[in-house]
Amino acid sequence: MNIAWSEFTPYSAVAGGLLIGLAAGLFLLGSGRIAGITTLVASPLQTLLRGGSMRPESTRLLFLAGLLVAPWLWQLVAPLPPSRPVAGTLVLVAAGLLVGVGTRMGNGCTSGHGVCGLSQGSGRSLVNVLVFMGVGMLTVAALRQWA
Repeated sequence: MNIAWSEFTPYSAVAGGLLIGLAAGLFLLGSGRIAGITTLVASPLQTLLRGGSMRPESTRLLFLAGLLVAPWLWQLVAPLPPSRPVAGTLVLVAAGLLVGVGTRMGNGCTSGHGVCGLSQGSGRSLVNVLVFMGVGMLTVAALRQWA
C-alpha cells in the first residue's frame, strides 16, 4: 500500500471535524434534536410520499441550507479538492440506494450515530458505527483485490 503524503491534509480534516462537532452541538442545544441528516431529510419526504402536507421547520431548513452553502464558504479559505468519479452512474445510483436502505435499517446515518450518538454514549450507535466502518473497510479491501 502506498500513502500519498502530498495529499495528507490534517489541518483541513481537523477543521472539518471541529465544524461538524460544533454544528451538531449547536443544533442539539438550539432544537433539542440530533443532527442526523437521515432524520432531517427522511421525515418530510415520508410525509410528502404519504400524501400529507409538508411544513418544514426553520431549523431543518437552516441546517440543510448550511450543508449546501458550506462548499462555497470553504472556497473562501482554500480551493476545493478535485472531484474524481471512480464509478459510473449506475454504480453510484445503486450505492446511493444501498446507503439509503442501510441508514433506514440502522435508524440513522454516520452523522447521527458517529457524531451525535457516540458522544452521548449510545450503545446502539456504537454497534452501528462498528458495523458501517467494518463493512466500509471490507468493501475497500475487496475492491482493491478485484481492481
